[in-house]
Amino acid sequence: MTDARLRHGRASLTLSFFVQGVTFALLVTRIPAIQDRYGISDGLLPVFLAAVPILAGVGSVVTEKVVARVRPGVVLRWAQPVVMLALLGAGAGDALWQVALALGVFGIAVGALDASMNMMGVSLQRAYGRSIMLGFHAAYSLGGIAGASMAWAGAHWDLSLLVSYLPAVVVLLPAAFVGSRWYTEGGSAEKGTGAGQERGKGAVPVSFKLLLPLCLVMSFAYIGDSTVSNWSAKYLQDVLGSSEQMSTVPYNVYMVTTLLGRAVGDFGVRRFGAVAVVRGGSVLAAAGFGVVAAARGTWTGMLGFTMLGLGLCVIVPQTFAAAGRMFPGASDTAIARLNVFNYVGFLVGSPLVGALGDAWSYRGAMLVPMVLVLAMLVHAKSFGAEPARYGGGHERPRTADVG
Repeated sequence: MTDARLRHGRASLTLSFFVQGVTFALLVTRIPAIQDRYGISDGLLPVFLAAVPILAGVGSVVTEKVVARVRPGVVLRWAQPVVMLALLGAGAGDALWQVALALGVFGIAVGALDASMNMMGVSLQRAYGRSIMLGFHAAYSLGGIAGASMAWAGAHWDLSLLVSYLPAVVVLLPAAFVGSRWYTEGGSAEKGTGAGQERGKGAVPVSFKLLLPLCLVMSFAYIGDSTVSNWSAKYLQDVLGSSEQMSTVPYNVYMVTTLLGRAVGDFGVRRFGAVAVVRGGSVLAAAGFGVVAAARGTWTGMLGFTMLGLGLCVIVPQTFAAAGRMFPGASDTAIARLNVFNYVGFLVGSPLVGALGDAWSYRGAMLVPMVLVLAMLVHAKSFGAEPARYGGGHERPRTADVG
C-alpha cells in the first residue's frame, strides 16, 4: 500500500470522526429542548436515553456479521448519512412516535458507524506501526466542540431544533460522503478486506475471557462519558441553577479538554505506554466526578467537567487499540464485540444516574461513576505497556513512514 493512500485514508477517516462528533453533540446537548418539544416526562426520559444504546448495540453486533462479507468502509459510508438524517428527523417531528422512530434509527445506525470507524482506525494504526488512534478520537472531540457550540447558539437565539440541525446536515453529510471514496483499511493490501478475510493462518480467535477486562474498562469509561453527555446540561440547570444557555456549556468544556488530551495522548502512549496513561486518566477522571458532586456553583462544576475530559479522553481509544493488538488476526470481530460494551456503559450510566438523581440526589449520583472509573485501575494492566509501543509482544506490524 502506498504512503499516499494511507495518508488519504487517515484524512478521510478523521473527517468521519469529526462529523460524528458534531452529530452526537447536537443531539445530546439539546436533550432538554427535545424533552420540551415532545412533552417527554422526567420519568420517560431515561427510557428514551436507554433505547438508543440498546439499539446501537444491536447495530454493532450486526456490523460484526456484515464486515465478514464487505469492507468496514462500505458500512461506514452508508451508516453516517443515516445517522445524520435521523438527527434531522428528531428535530423535525411534532409527535412522540416520530421522535421515537428517529432515535431508534439513530441508535441502530450509530452502532454500525462506531464499530466500522474504530475497525478502520485500528487497521490504519497497525499499518502505521505506532499509536494514532487518539488522533482520530481527537477529531471526534473537535466535532463535539463544534456541535455543542451550534447547540449553544440554537439555545441562545431560541431556534427550533430543525433550524439548529439543518445547517450541519446540509454541509457535513455531502462532505463525509465524498470523503468516503478515500477510505482505506490499513491491512487490506496484505490480508484482503473484511473481518472474514482478515482472519489468516495463525490468527488468535476472539476469546471473551481474554476480552473481558477491556469490556469492563469500556463499560466503566462510557458510564462516565454518558453521565456527562446526558446529564451535564440538566445537572447545571437543575442542581447548580444555571440558565438553559449556560447548561449547554459543560459538554463543550468537556469536549475541549477531551480534544486537548487526545491531541497529545498518542505522544504520551509512545513515551510512557498505555498502562501508565490509562491509570493516570482513571485517577484524574475520578477526581473530576468528586469535584462535580461537591460543586456549589457553576464554575466549580465546570472545573470538574474539565478534569473529567482530561481523564476520560485517553481511555476509550486505547481500549480499542488494545483489542486490536490482542487479536491481530481478528481485530474487526474483537472491536465489534468490544464496541457493544460502549453501549452497555451508556445503557447502565444514563438510567442509573437518572434513577439515583430522582430517588436520592444528583450530587450523590455522581459518586457512582466516580467509583466505577476508579475500578478501571484494576484492569489497566490488560493494556500491556510494551505492545502499546509496537515494539514487542505478540505483534510486530508492518510499518509505513507516512507522517
